[in-house]
Amino acid sequence: MNRSALIALVAAVLVVGGGAAYYFSQQGGDATLISDAAGRSTPAPEGVPEPAPVGETVDLQELLTPGAVPDNVLGDPNAPVTVVEYASLTCSHCRNFHDKTLPEVKSRFIDTGKIKLIYRDFPLDQYATAGAMLARCAGEGKYFPVVDAFFSKQNELLSAQDPFVWLQGFAKQVGFTQESMEACLSNQGLMDNVLAERQRASEKFGVSSTPTFFFNGRIKRGDLSIEEFEQELASLPSN
Repeated sequence: MNRSALIALVAAVLVVGGGAAYYFSQQGGDATLISDAAGRSTPAPEGVPEPAPVGETVDLQELLTPGAVPDNVLGDPNAPVTVVEYASLTCSHCRNFHDKTLPEVKSRFIDTGKIKLIYRDFPLDQYATAGAMLARCAGEGKYFPVVDAFFSKQNELLSAQDPFVWLQGFAKQVGFTQESMEACLSNQGLMDNVLAERQRASEKFGVSSTPTFFFNGRIKRGDLSIEEFEQELASLPSN
């Protein structure tokens, strides 16, 4: 795929009515990430429901019902507590949680059977959408490894002179050929489903920024430290 074709393909990832705007500009055929793609919370565009207040509890059964794309889950499916995380692969706060807090969460709570964590994509820009699509196209058991790799290389993307060239290189590093990458990123049905899940999160559950967490349905926003994460778990009502 030549550069112009890839620009056209990835730039086609646009959302109408989502919970946060896409942050890129296109001038002379070049697309450039701008500041808010680095992870700051973003206001919802006009016509999008107001964010749910922190501490509000959404309907847990509805929250746990998979949407347009299958859920990706870490931990015992029968764990007594479910934490749902909405994140964007180009969000620096999400990367910080993923790198610093999640390993502790896994060792203390996920691997010990106390919680399961459902990770859902809430892409803030077209590169996060493309990354989410690649993770889903990578094959059985490879979703989280691709997510891990994207977060670990996020700074490379944010500082890349040509993000489209970076994206092609990243895809090949995680096992895609040129042909399989093109097939994945041109899968309109997959793109629509990833974005539909994002829109559902905005409209049904009040997600308006990343990362956003739900602890048994109770909303908590922001890059949580392990202490804050543990505090949220400890404050949940006992069954």
